[in-house]
Amino acid sequence: MKILMTISLILFSTFILRGQNTIDVSITGFKNEKGKAMVGLYNSKSDFLRNTYKSFAAPIVDGNVQVSFKEIPDGVYAVSVYHDENDNDKLDRFMGMMPTEDYGNSNNVDPGFGPPKWEDAIFEIKDAGTTRLHIELR
Repeated sequence: MKILMTISLILFSTFILRGQNTIDVSITGFKNEKGKAMVGLYNSKSDFLRNTYKSFAAPIVDGNVQVSFKEIPDGVYAVSVYHDENDNDKLDRFMGMMPTEDYGNSNNVDPGFGPPKWEDAIFEIKDAGTTRLHIELR
């Protein structure tokens, strides 16, 4: 019984410690400090730019934003951010297509025409590490 308890404790500890990653995101390029930065973490292609896995509404200080996503399981993720300058909780667009508020994403992908692609914005995290990203708004 004692051996079974020890093995169970080891397996449980491994499960708990596995995937406790941190993603530190530094965002620059804000033209002013109006409104807030909306920062989203995505964990699947089907949800990318639609439904965040985790998110922050962060204040802009001296033209910069710092956020940390903690206790993130091992996996593939993407980050997207926009400057919600008018504080209406959405990315404003001209004629429903072209963003009128500054935005950016992981890997600083230049999407050209249309939204960035999941494949271009993803990064992998694993082994209880810390990943540091820098995003420059456009």
